[in-house]
Amino acid sequence: MARTSFAPSFNLDVSSLDFLPAQDLPPHSHSTIDHEKIAPWTVPEQPEDEAPTPPSKLPFGFPHKPSTSTLGNASTSSLLRQRPSDTQSVESSFSYGDTLRPTDIAARKPSSSPLTRFGNLIKKRSKSALRSGSMQIDSTAAPDVPPLPSPDFFESTRRSKKDRKKKLSNAPLPPPPPPKESEFTLDTNLDKMEGIIDMAVHQGSSGDPGSPSSGSGGFDASCGASTILGSDASSFNLDFALSPSFSNPFQPSSVSGSNNKPYSNGHFFDTRKVSPTSHPHPSTFRSINSTDHSYEDGDSRPWTPPESWAVEKEGNDLGNVTTSSDDSINERPTSVSNRRRKGARQSKAPRIRDGDTMYKIRIYRANNSYHVVSIDLGVTVADLTPQLNKKLLLREDAEVHRLYLKERGRERVLAQTEKPANIVRRRLEQAGYDAADGLDMLGAQDIYFLMKFVYKSNVLGPTEDNLNLDDFEHVDLSARGIKTIPVILYSHAETIITLNISKNPMLEIPLDFVQLCTSLRVLRLAFMAMKKVPQSVRHCTSLHWLDLSCNRIGDLEDAALDSLTNLANLKLQNNRLTKLPRYFHRLDKLRTLNISNNKFHTFPEVIGKLKGLLDIDVSFNMISDLPDEIGDLHSLERLIIVGNRVTKFPLACHKLSSLRNLDCRRNNISDLSVVSMLPKVDTIHADHNAVASVDLSFGPSLRDLRISHNDITQLTVVPGPLGQSFILTELDLSSAKISSLDGLALSHLTSLSYLRLCHNSIRTIPDSLGELRELQRFACSNNQLYSLPASISNLQKLEHLELHNNSLKDLPASLWYCASLTVMNLTSNLLGNFNEPPVAQSSGLQDQTQGIRQGQLLGERKTSAVSLSSRELPPLAKSLEKLLLGENQLSEDSLRPLMLLKNLKVLNLSFNDISEIPPGFFPAQTRLEELYLSGNKLSSLPTEDLSALEYLKVLYLNGNRLQTLPKELGSLKCLAILDVGSNNLKYNMNNTDFDWHWNFNPSLQYLNLSGNKRLEIKLDGKSLNRNLGSKRIATGDFASLPSLKVLGLIDVTTSHHFTIPEDNEERRVRTSLSEVNGMAYGIADTLGAGFANPDSLMLNTFDLVQPNFDGRPDEAVFAMFGRSVASNSSSRVSRYLHDHFIAVFSNELNGLSNKGGDVTDALRRSFLTLNKYLHDYLYLYDRRRPSTGSTNTAPAHPYHDLSATRSGASGIVAYFVGKTLFVANAGNSLAVLSHQGTAQLLSQKHDPFDRAETARIRAAEGWVTPKGLVNDEIDIDVSRSFGFYYLLPIVNARPHIVVRPLTELDEFLIIANQGLWDIVPYQTAVDIARTERSDPMIAAQKLRDFAISYGAECTTMIMVISVADLFSQSSTRSRQATQDHLDTEIFTARKRMRKDENVNINLSRLNDEVSPPTGHLALVFTDIRNSTHLWEVNAGMETAMQQHNLLLRRQLRLCGGYEVKTEGDAFMCSFPTAMSALWWCLSVQVELLKVAWPLEILECEDGEEKYDVSGKLVARGLSVRMGIHQGRPLCEPDPTTHRMDYLGPIVNRASRISGSAHGGQIMCSADVIREIHATIFDVDSKTEHSHLQPSQAIEAIRLLGVEIKHVGEVKLKGLEVPETLSLVYPKDLIGRHTIEAPENHLGTAGSRVQFSVEQMRELALLCVRLETLTSSRVFRPLPARKGSLSQEEKAEEDTNPIYFYGNSDILIPTMQNSSDAELMQVLDSLSMRIENALAALTLKQIVAMNKPVNGGGSNSRRRGGSMDVRTLQQLLSLLSPLSPS
Repeated sequence: MARTSFAPSFNLDVSSLDFLPAQDLPPHSHSTIDHEKIAPWTVPEQPEDEAPTPPSKLPFGFPHKPSTSTLGNASTSSLLRQRPSDTQSVESSFSYGDTLRPTDIAARKPSSSPLTRFGNLIKKRSKSALRSGSMQIDSTAAPDVPPLPSPDFFESTRRSKKDRKKKLSNAPLPPPPPPKESEFTLDTNLDKMEGIIDMAVHQGSSGDPGSPSSGSGGFDASCGASTILGSDASSFNLDFALSPSFSNPFQPSSVSGSNNKPYSNGHFFDTRKVSPTSHPHPSTFRSINSTDHSYEDGDSRPWTPPESWAVEKEGNDLGNVTTSSDDSINERPTSVSNRRRKGARQSKAPRIRDGDTMYKIRIYRANNSYHVVSIDLGVTVADLTPQLNKKLLLREDAEVHRLYLKERGRERVLAQTEKPANIVRRRLEQAGYDAADGLDMLGAQDIYFLMKFVYKSNVLGPTEDNLNLDDFEHVDLSARGIKTIPVILYSHAETIITLNISKNPMLEIPLDFVQLCTSLRVLRLAFMAMKKVPQSVRHCTSLHWLDLSCNRIGDLEDAALDSLTNLANLKLQNNRLTKLPRYFHRLDKLRTLNISNNKFHTFPEVIGKLKGLLDIDVSFNMISDLPDEIGDLHSLERLIIVGNRVTKFPLACHKLSSLRNLDCRRNNISDLSVVSMLPKVDTIHADHNAVASVDLSFGPSLRDLRISHNDITQLTVVPGPLGQSFILTELDLSSAKISSLDGLALSHLTSLSYLRLCHNSIRTIPDSLGELRELQRFACSNNQLYSLPASISNLQKLEHLELHNNSLKDLPASLWYCASLTVMNLTSNLLGNFNEPPVAQSSGLQDQTQGIRQGQLLGERKTSAVSLSSRELPPLAKSLEKLLLGENQLSEDSLRPLMLLKNLKVLNLSFNDISEIPPGFFPAQTRLEELYLSGNKLSSLPTEDLSALEYLKVLYLNGNRLQTLPKELGSLKCLAILDVGSNNLKYNMNNTDFDWHWNFNPSLQYLNLSGNKRLEIKLDGKSLNRNLGSKRIATGDFASLPSLKVLGLIDVTTSHHFTIPEDNEERRVRTSLSEVNGMAYGIADTLGAGFANPDSLMLNTFDLVQPNFDGRPDEAVFAMFGRSVASNSSSRVSRYLHDHFIAVFSNELNGLSNKGGDVTDALRRSFLTLNKYLHDYLYLYDRRRPSTGSTNTAPAHPYHDLSATRSGASGIVAYFVGKTLFVANAGNSLAVLSHQGTAQLLSQKHDPFDRAETARIRAAEGWVTPKGLVNDEIDIDVSRSFGFYYLLPIVNARPHIVVRPLTELDEFLIIANQGLWDIVPYQTAVDIARTERSDPMIAAQKLRDFAISYGAECTTMIMVISVADLFSQSSTRSRQATQDHLDTEIFTARKRMRKDENVNINLSRLNDEVSPPTGHLALVFTDIRNSTHLWEVNAGMETAMQQHNLLLRRQLRLCGGYEVKTEGDAFMCSFPTAMSALWWCLSVQVELLKVAWPLEILECEDGEEKYDVSGKLVARGLSVRMGIHQGRPLCEPDPTTHRMDYLGPIVNRASRISGSAHGGQIMCSADVIREIHATIFDVDSKTEHSHLQPSQAIEAIRLLGVEIKHVGEVKLKGLEVPETLSLVYPKDLIGRHTIEAPENHLGTAGSRVQFSVEQMRELALLCVRLETLTSSRVFRPLPARKGSLSQEEKAEEDTNPIYFYGNSDILIPTMQNSSDAELMQVLDSLSMRIENALAALTLKQIVAMNKPVNGGGSNSRRRGGSMDVRTLQQLLSLLSPLSPS
């Protein structure tokens, strides 16, 4: 029992008293209330009746909290601070929907008299000032949802004023007060209430915004507008919202009990809460026998307390609590009518019903026992509270209880208008649940991981002793669960500079506290579920920084932020703003504004008036256009518009003279010329836009330009003004469509230090690359480079060279002179050797070699390592530290030059043709830390040299031919990673005198022996003493490897299983077979890029393989759970998912008979259920779980791991049922299927940047940063995942599910995490794996090694599953294999590229080209429609041709065709059979639609998208015609190309057949059609060649579908005998036949890029500007708002002679609805006008340059005067291109 002394004569017990809420205090108005009569002590002339003032110490029963204005509005503790206890279920439950209906509530409505209605009218919650006038409101006639009053309503109110007074004149009045206290007399005569009570004021009216007694505080849900209009009413400004019920404070109460409690000394104590810092007025205490200050209603309201004094009364609604959810959106709004007092029920508006659906919800007590209620969607908290009082309150004298909602680690009190069932439904849907999951029943289960309702006492929160406030200048109270400002801050208010009270929902800042904070500069109010800005904020006039982010603010009109005259930084991101208020321009000191992640559809024009704005962020809105007013921000330095829909920058942007940083990524911008020329802009990020060409004249300050992921086909740089060179230092043009580089353009970028050109189609690098002498990083990977310029040696500052996945066959010898080069990545090229360094030049190294001429290469003769090292080493030998040469054609002879690289730390030679390591190679690499030799032909290691690698930590030897491992490996004491999988190991590991044993390397953390099918580990009973000191360990034991994290023993025989270490969350041990249900599979992984520091290696990802799932031989499960980013706690999360998924999935499958649904529903429920169980496991929530949850038996850890609860994991599951594949994934772990060599993505990457995922995140009240992080959490770059419960449901575990029936053309499935897919494209991964598809284990290892080589730095895990085995004849694979079989399986199937072939690296990974067919064969001719004109007029044709050629050649490899020759864009190909030819033609036509064509191609008529009558896409990009004919041509090798050529009439006829087809058609001869009928349709007799048709081609054709349209006999050009022809289409493209075939001679109109009217208008406007300049004036378009200017403003503006204002629509020609011919005429006219204007300007410039000097008669030039610097620079810029090179 809390006691506090007010004065020496009083000791008060306040623990059981009821408190009166602030909204029950009478309203007041400074203009109408007689303070002297009502509160005489407020009059200054009466000092004896002073108002109470706050004392320095807490004197009044509140030892911990000074402000109680929002008691119950905020959380008392966070989720992490309250450790849950055992849950006890209350057996009893009630169905609210059955017992309390709206009709029942209405039946209980008490009768009301006129005086009662008036009393209800004047009982306001708002403290706003009273208005004059009145309205008559009949509560009995008030509608459930009152409409806005009409003017007729007010007129009738005035007419009935006299009637109303007459009606109320007979109402009983309270007795008058004693004469001696006449000043307290309250006149209740209704005829004399004007000026005190305004009957027209409704409950929800907002009063004087500046009134300190205003009770709205920004929380508007329980009453007023939000009561009437629902939880989103805060966005409306309703001045006339009506309420049907009011109460009279002067009416005698009919409800038993009052707020005045008898005290032991004979006084009454007014239980309304007062400020702990204020002295109570003497009138607060009254004698029982005294009637001086008593009133019939048992209450006293003589004065208005400060805002911090107001609290709610038991049973009353929270007048200032916001409905902090969207659960009532789009529903019929409800209103709470009369207030409830002590369980009394009043009438309420009818509520929405969801049919007869009743939702069951758990509501907990404070002791964690719970009660299940059954309610419908319309039941509010106010409806539910009386029943909760009956069911959950065990004592009649219990304190006030409120219903709280806990979610996301915080809790808040629910407003009386909120609907618990609706909240549950919405949260479950946001978390990923569907209606099919039984949303109405899920609430009855324990959903604490998502949300929790608690009915508990309305306590104040944590004590001040627990706040640990040491610094009173920078106070951080975020997420403390506080409900009011701690009292200790009052005494330090003047010293507070920074106050952070974020994540304390429903918290108000009392005005009296705000007024004390005179030094407050920074105020953070984020994550507080506010819909309005608290009224007290406007009084923080000293604020410089205000953070209102992550709330639900929809309007700032009433916030009056313009009163914050010193505000410089305003953060409003992640709210619901659609506009900014008009007063915003008065924030003249505002420098930073963040309004990202809101709902703006247009850029707020008022921002253009903030002249001092420096930084603005409008990212992730829906803005499509930028207004011209943005150009008025002359001081703007930083503009961020990421994730909008902006298409262009207005010309007014050229006035942004101070702009330095522009981030416009992920829009639809096509032109950057306006912003790139700004004088101070130094950074432009424009990734993921629609830029088609880079024709930029950079501004003088631009240093960083990143425009990757655009459709750029050309790079043309215009020289800067006056010959000024560019200072651009970083340029990113990756993931574009560039096929060639302009050498002249590149030579101008002499200041570049970083150049990135990855993922393009570039074939050569110009020599001008050598002029970029400041270049430090050059990345040109994933292109088609076949050579490097020799001038690369000039790049003396080059440090990183990334050229992997190209077609380089040789390296320039000058590369050895790159003195600073430390990293060189040449993986996946066609290198056959590594050139030795040339003889030192006189300008570089000193020539110390005699007898060798200058420039002679040492490679011209065999040179020993000694002779190589005897000379002075070239610079590269000293600087290079990391060399990656994987997947090339290097042999052991190519390794000799590498011995010169003395400082190498990382060397990757994996997947070459190395059969042995040359002697002396290892001793020359003594500093090596990582060595990759996997995928070669090594059968042994140089034992005598291994000891030289004393620093080696990583060694990959997998995929070789090793049979034994030498014991010298044990000398590598630093070795932590060793992979010797997929070799031929077969030796006695117990023979430690000669062979290696793992116990020799106790530092091992990763050991992979998988794939060695002949290796057997057995215990021989002996002990191992060598190199292990006195410790005796059995040779078959792994106990000597304490740091071991991964042990791979797949297919390895172990005779004693007890020697295998335990598989747990800190160690992964794989001992299964490499065959699951007849499918071979392989797995490979890494522990991250922590090789330099082995202690940082983490086990983050776990694989799961379950054969014969649920005892069914045709079902299997493959899964992967984990994160690619290392985390100390992620292993616990991943391991739990690994251990419990199978049981959960099995339960869900078995429960389909009861729950309904199919396998996809079971997968989705499994992910969601597993996520729930994971939460319970991590939070140590020990309670009874559902009976079906067999996974709940996992033991709890003895402590709470906070880092684990904030961690998460991606997950992917592949479920095989017969020949049907189900794939479910959440996160960035993906599955890709190889369908006859074509990659098909079967999952979805849940990227926050994805627009659909962004919308879902925003709907769940989350937000996305420009960096792509969710809620700015550094570890969360995915939008769906297991875990991350503090962001649930923003980040949920709902999976993306794909169902894929498998066919014979499906080869294998790749499952991998982010470590692979962020580095390797899907198609490249499929191509790499196909080279090893006979052994999935090696394929997985190869992908792993390539990911490392390509730059993966995070944990990588890859699984490869051979789905083709489901269709093979043999049921199982033999696990034991002979040496010959192993060699054939592993190595023979691995294709090695022929060195004499000039092939593309992407083609080199495919099947070998078939031998040229002879005899009876099929010929195919192809041609591109209108290719000649496309080459002439379309800039994207060069890139398009490369894409076309690569596609055709790729499909030739897959379908078994032979490329005879090409002529221009035409292909001639031969096939062994007609069905192979048809397969190739059909597949090419289908794949052409999927090519990422350049934008220029797609915008022209020849390449535009076309749809058939059903809306299906049938044409896109280049249109290719094809013709097929078969026969026996004359075969003859070509003496020049050495390729087979075909001659004769068969060839001529095939060519003419192709010419008779139109674009996109396949024309076939009668012989081919006859074969189709016989083989594909089986409707004709077999031909003599039918048995030769490959079954694979037949199956592929049937899957694609064939449609034949007969053409008839056609007379072919130059042939006498006509041919019966037919058109063949793929089934999905039959719509092409109905589209009118275009003519072959369309001319240039169909080939060029079509006219853009908008671009033509811009050109015309440019013409007008130039013509205006000839008159020495500047043209300015007349703004649309010009007509609104006053005449004075117009006159003032027009008098300026420099500017010419005009209507651009009048001055430029009309172009709308013009034909191409008319537009061409306009273009010609504009060109002439521009030429004339330029000529005139040139003439004026010449005249100006020759002006007379000082009024003399001759000019300075004629007098021999010198030219000025500006003129000289102009001349130099004109003459420099003409100078000889």
